[in-house]
Amino acid sequence: MDSKIQRRVVAIATALFAFSVFTFESALSQTPFYQGKTITLIVGSGAGGMGDIRARALASILASHIPGKPTIVFDYMPGAGGRKAANHFFNSVRPDGLTLLRVSSSIVPYAVLGEKGVQYDIDKFNYLGTTEHRLYYMFFTRKEAGLNSLDKVRAAGVRIGSSPVGHTGYIQSRIVAYLLDIKAPKIIPGYEGQDLDVAISRGEVDARMATTGTATQMDLLRKGSADFHASIEIPKGYKDDRFAHLGLPDIEQFAKSPKEKKLLDMMRGFRAVGTILMLPPGTPKELVGIMKNAVEKTHADPVFHKEYKKLTGGDEPSPLSPDEQAKIVKELPRDAETVQLFKNFSGTAPLPSR
Repeated sequence: MDSKIQRRVVAIATALFAFSVFTFESALSQTPFYQGKTITLIVGSGAGGMGDIRARALASILASHIPGKPTIVFDYMPGAGGRKAANHFFNSVRPDGLTLLRVSSSIVPYAVLGEKGVQYDIDKFNYLGTTEHRLYYMFFTRKEAGLNSLDKVRAAGVRIGSSPVGHTGYIQSRIVAYLLDIKAPKIIPGYEGQDLDVAISRGEVDARMATTGTATQMDLLRKGSADFHASIEIPKGYKDDRFAHLGLPDIEQFAKSPKEKKLLDMMRGFRAVGTILMLPPGTPKELVGIMKNAVEKTHADPVFHKEYKKLTGGDEPSPLSPDEQAKIVKELPRDAETVQLFKNFSGTAPLPSR
């Protein structure tokens, strides 16, 4: 064969091969990464509680906004106020984009305050935002306890049930007991999910902190089964219209010094992070971008808002974007003085005197 013809044949063959490779790669690139795949959503609390309900409201719509519409399955990992799940997620989960974690904001103060059992770095997670960062907490006692005034609560040595030591609910319980000047309060920690609902209904504890979602789920207003005493507004000034008629004072009204107000500022900041959705460190940027986009579309979806409100008993979602959430974590105060002040309430030492 003539050399000129040979060169032409080789050139044509090379061009055809290159075209076939390009076509094949283009087809691959057009197939969504998540198509046909299953995402495991680890929930850092027990099944059945408000954290689980909110996670389900999110997951039911999130999958539809991820290109390829993967299946999302749940894996529950309660323990140590979220540290068990966060440690596992940070150290053992493959960063392949197929595992998410939804966990309490408590994992942030655990790390900032240098608490035991933290085996993760909050600055290395890939934050994906939250479905709620505006929250209204209420301190209430069960009606049968007969503690229908703050004076009675203060004098009773009331038993306050809470989440595990160091958890948001535990810290809030101790700060509220301190600022309300409750005499010899008995903080009983360790409850997860619906366990605390059961404990107060059985009379194992007399009081607790609760979100409006939990209070609605327990049907406290209709049943008239609780006396409400104070609230925690997050952020400051936010109130839930369903409970506005109670006229509850925000806990800051009981603060007596700039030091105590600073304590409350830090507490509100820790909680404003919201319940965290995240991908593990090392996840490829492309997959992080896909998930961030899907989360933001979910937050803006009217169907999500309707589903969330239905499942939580009337709570409205108050989404925080992935970048806004990461910014809050980055800018949290971490100076020694503020950390030590807050640690007085996150551990098990006796409450400070006023």
